[in-house]
Amino acid sequence: MKHFMIKYEFRSGTKDAWHAEIARFIKAIENDPELKGRISYRCMKNRDDGSYFHLAGVTDDAAQKTLQSRDFFKHYTEMTRTVAGGEVTVTPIEMIDATA
Repeated sequence: MKHFMIKYEFRSGTKDAWHAEIARFIKAIENDPELKGRISYRCMKNRDDGSYFHLAGVTDDAAQKTLQSRDFFKHYTEMTRTVAGGEVTVTPIEMIDATA
C-alpha cells in the first residue's frame, strides 16, 4: 500500500462547510464500487490552530489512477487548494509499523 500525507493551513471559507466537503469526498470514495476497500482516507486537524493533515492510502497504482480520474476527486483537489490559499503539500510517506 502507498501512503500520502496532505498538509495545509485553513485560510479561506468556513470550517463547517469545509468539513462537510471532506465528508462528501469520503462518502464518494466509499460509494464507488471500483474504489471501495482500495482507498483509505482520514482527515485530522490540529486542535490549536488551522493546520490540517489528511492521510491517504492506495492499494495499488490502478486504484490511484482510478481515484484521480473521478470528477469528485478533481473537485475536492481544487477545493483543498482553495481553502488552503493555494499552498498544499503532498508527501509520499512510508509505513514502518502500526498497531493491529
